[in-house]
Amino acid sequence: MAAALAAPPRFLTSSSSYSFLPPLFFPPTHVRLSSPAKSATLRWRLSPSAAEAAAAASAVTEADPESDVDKVKFDWFAQWYPVAPLVDLDKRRPHAKTVMGLDLVVWWDRAEGRWQVFDDRCPHRLAPLSEGRVDPWGRLQCVYHGWCFDGAGNCKYIPQAPIDGPPVNTYSRACASVYPSFEQNKILWFWPNTNPQYKNIAERERPPYIEELDDPSYTSIAGMRDFPFGYISFCSLKFCFSMSYSADSEAGQKIISSPPLVIWQVIS
Repeated sequence: MAAALAAPPRFLTSSSSYSFLPPLFFPPTHVRLSSPAKSATLRWRLSPSAAEAAAAASAVTEADPESDVDKVKFDWFAQWYPVAPLVDLDKRRPHAKTVMGLDLVVWWDRAEGRWQVFDDRCPHRLAPLSEGRVDPWGRLQCVYHGWCFDGAGNCKYIPQAPIDGPPVNTYSRACASVYPSFEQNKILWFWPNTNPQYKNIAERERPPYIEELDDPSYTSIAGMRDFPFGYISFCSLKFCFSMSYSADSEAGQKIISSPPLVIWQVIS
């Protein structure tokens, strides 16, 4: 069955508001469920306007003059961030990614059996490690001078170093910078801080968990899209919205389907 969308918000009906946006940004005009669900309802949920947000903040301040809301500083670099769906990653080669303005290289560590996230710069000449390869021994090898690194960032081999010379590959300055990473919900996450104190951050704090993505009664579709504008421009236009539907869970398989920048949310 198909469920038609309700009338879109006014700011989406003005061509001047989104003429510069790629067509893939907008959701389809209908959604087809794979099961004969009794009903399916889609609705727009917009982020609050600036005036509404200011009014809410004012109400909190008036209710609690001693509020410490303004004193709390959000640390953007002390959070988990998704890097890529696992289905998009090829274990045979390194991948270049940019998250939070950080250039990353994602590669499959055969020795540890997991994905690693490094700073995309070789410590030797700062060449992009993402342009290198995973060598026959399962190490990340730089394309420039062939330096090889293991999953912990240790330099295991320098082709130019004399065999009978000092073990220069063991020096700390020869190590690559490693970001903590974690696999959850079929997504690779990373913690944007290479400080050693965050090495085991996953033992203390985990990324947000979405139960439905690991529920075999749901079918999920993962993917990524790049758009030619930044976070500030995106949010200033208030194009942050989500759509949700409700369906009879006994009628058949449920679907989580997500067009770019749209979040489907299941309502019980």
